Amino acid sequence: MKTFVNIFLGFFIFETVSAVPIADTVFYDSEFYEVPLGELPHPFVYFENEQSDQLETEIGTALPSVTHESFSSAPLAEEPEEEASTPKLIDGSSAQGSGVLGPQTRDDLPTCLLCTCLGTTVYCDDRELRVIPPLPKKTMYFYSRYNRIRRINRNDFANLSNLKRIDLTANFISEIHEDAFRRLPQLQELVLRENRIRQLPELPSTLTFIDVSNNRLGRRGIRNEAFKDLHELQHLYITDNNLDHIPLPLPESLQALHLQNNNIQEMHEDTFCKMKDFNYVRRALEDIRLDGNPINLSKTPYAYMCLPRLPVGNLI
Repeated sequence: MKTFVNIFLGFFIFETVSAVPIADTVFYDSEFYEVPLGELPHPFVYFENEQSDQLETEIGTALPSVTHESFSSAPLAEEPEEEASTPKLIDGSSAQGSGVLGPQTRDDLPTCLLCTCLGTTVYCDDRELRVIPPLPKKTMYFYSRYNRIRRINRNDFANLSNLKRIDLTANFISEIHEDAFRRLPQLQELVLRENRIRQLPELPSTLTFIDVSNNRLGRRGIRNEAFKDLHELQHLYITDNNLDHIPLPLPESLQALHLQNNNIQEMHEDTFCKMKDFNYVRRALEDIRLDGNPINLSKTPYAYMCLPRLPVGNLI
């Protein structure tokens, strides 16, 4: 009897197991195996059926979070394609916009396709640019060296409240609008070397580094007291500009002043020090370069009494 019962139970279990449907075999494409979802060449789109709402997963999530949207039965008005597009560059001024590849340029190319965007840094070096491209609003560091830019307009950097560094080395810039940089609340470093600039615009008080070497400022390119209110300025480079004077007053925060290869012929005794205060010491200003100027530094020995180091230049 026991043997019969075991045979009956075994037959029953066999029939139950054989009735379970066999799952299809899962195949993995070796080309994309272990590749993060965000790096796949195209996003995945899931459909319930042709008449149901389209459900799209958010790239970068392991499991799609499905959200149903309700649509009104009223017909939707069609919007012109031009209004939906990103603002373009008009008359050389930048139109700010947003998007994965940044706002569009005058050539109908997104800035981050024409240039290289890495995080908050935009590199536009050696791209044959003739104007400043419109930049993403979160841009903090902008490099556009070795291009053909001739002018900096008022709104080229408008609304870029995070911008900290601008480097426009080796362009053809000859004109800068008076307000081009003044409205940048966090700008710290401004590099405009190797251009054709004849007049410096108003500068924001947040600057810590200025390099306008190899330009054409001459005797009138820097207005009186241009650097007076730059209380955080540490490095000022104005070499090779045909200057005939040292731009005064210089902020107390200044650490390095490079004026070599100009046309400076004289210096006053209170250029760096205070002749009425013999106890005054200017410890921050340790690097002064005046070599390459037709000036004899030995004629004004009291001008350096408050400095930690003598300027570099002609002492004979």
